[in-house]
Amino acid sequence: MLLYGAALRISEAVSLTLGDVDLDAAVLKIRDSKFHRTRLVPIGADLASVLTQHLTRRRAQNANTDAPLFVRRAGTRLTRAAAENAFCRLRVLAKVLRHDGSRYQPRLHDLRHSSATYRLLSWYQSGADVQRLLPKLATFLGHIHISGTQRYLTLTPQLLQKASQRFERYAFGGRHE
Repeated sequence: MLLYGAALRISEAVSLTLGDVDLDAAVLKIRDSKFHRTRLVPIGADLASVLTQHLTRRRAQNANTDAPLFVRRAGTRLTRAAAENAFCRLRVLAKVLRHDGSRYQPRLHDLRHSSATYRLLSWYQSGADVQRLLPKLATFLGHIHISGTQRYLTLTPQLLQKASQRFERYAFGGRHE
């Protein structure tokens, strides 16, 4: 839920500490991420609720703000490899498999891609100025350039339909909202 809800990289999620989660402000502090940058990532109410429950359990185990947010059963920090392996096992158990001949199966990192694509689709659906908002999405994702964000956006049938409708209105003299 964290990877999708906050569109985090796996390495960012497993690097979080208890002190990086500010539920009062509803933000996560992503420290020294890709490109050695730090950013604040806002979180929604549903994700904050889940994190509240998790933080209550974790703080009962370790109140140190430098303690990892996610740990393995042994109490050691969750690693990227362990998270990816757990996702793969859950994906197989849930029968979430591609049967279209693709060599790749869904990955944990795909949640970040899906989150970015859904954000774009929701902006189209609400009539927002997508071109104006793209730099904000890039910042939210921790990208330096919009081109990095463009690689994350998957052209889904729904997104293509909304973008086409907007272009059609614009092409026929309407506004591009």
